[in-house]
Amino acid sequence: MVFQATSHPLSNGRFARDLLQGQVAKLVQLQTPVSEGKGAEPLHQMRVTMRRLRTTVLQFEPALQLPSAINDQRLAKWVRRLGLARDLDVLRERLEEGFLPQLPEAEVKALRPVLKQLRRERQLAYGHVVEVLQSRSYLEGLAQLQLWLKQPQYTLLGDQPVREWLIEWQGPCLASVFLHPGWQVSSPEGEVEVLHELRRQIKQARYRLENLSALEGVQTAVCIDRLKQGQELLGEFNDLQVLQCAINDQVPGRLEEVLPQLEWLLVQHQRHCWEQWRELVCDVLPSRRRQSLWRALLPRPRLWRPWCLLKDRLKRAVAASSRG
Repeated sequence: MVFQATSHPLSNGRFARDLLQGQVAKLVQLQTPVSEGKGAEPLHQMRVTMRRLRTTVLQFEPALQLPSAINDQRLAKWVRRLGLARDLDVLRERLEEGFLPQLPEAEVKALRPVLKQLRRERQLAYGHVVEVLQSRSYLEGLAQLQLWLKQPQYTLLGDQPVREWLIEWQGPCLASVFLHPGWQVSSPEGEVEVLHELRRQIKQARYRLENLSALEGVQTAVCIDRLKQGQELLGEFNDLQVLQCAINDQVPGRLEEVLPQLEWLLVQHQRHCWEQWRELVCDVLPSRRRQSLWRALLPRPRLWRPWCLLKDRLKRAVAASSRG
């Protein structure tokens, strides 16, 4: 959706309120299918929506006067509870659909206890998800947020036009993420936590920029695409490492001896993923590339093209007069 200019400029608060309204509506829509356990996709969508809701609250906090029940600590708790079950879904799907078809029968048989354990853990994690969705904390928080959406309250900043504050809303998205030490890591050995934290920051920056991309004239598509690529590569790399640890914990002996084909596949996938990540770093991190991303954040003046044409006409007129 693109927000068009009107006689009453769109305010910071109204813009944030519209984002929150869409996110809350999606949470309500997903409540039943997730509670009834109708597949992994509704849970995935609810987790993403909850993360986006948390990002929006943090991003536009200076413009909003939200109920006390809506705070980062509570939102983070909800996200964590939803996250465990989703992470187990990802591991199981990657193992069953990605690796098992490429393994010999002996290794498939050896992995059955691992799959059984993953399903057991997922069932326990799903129980925690249902507890959260039925908890007083979640239901009251959601209800308070729905009431606020009907009668939103803003700060003085929230009443001001959003277009006049685009630089301030967008700037922190890139400033903090590119200063993270994870970009400087040349080898993943011993740097798992650093890279995992970088992935979280990249995801936050991407969500914040996507929040603002609906504004007419904001050119953030290139920047969002680069961040999404980085997030996906680091996420895949982390998933492969977590899966390898989970398998190691369940099989007797060394992985390369018990499951040699699977161990080889895991190593090859991790290596390929890391090489792609390093290529992205070399493309994005140089000064000229970072500056181009920064320039992409700047809204383009609406009279930019006509003004350029006018300047060209003036130059031609001056040149013609000098020749005469």
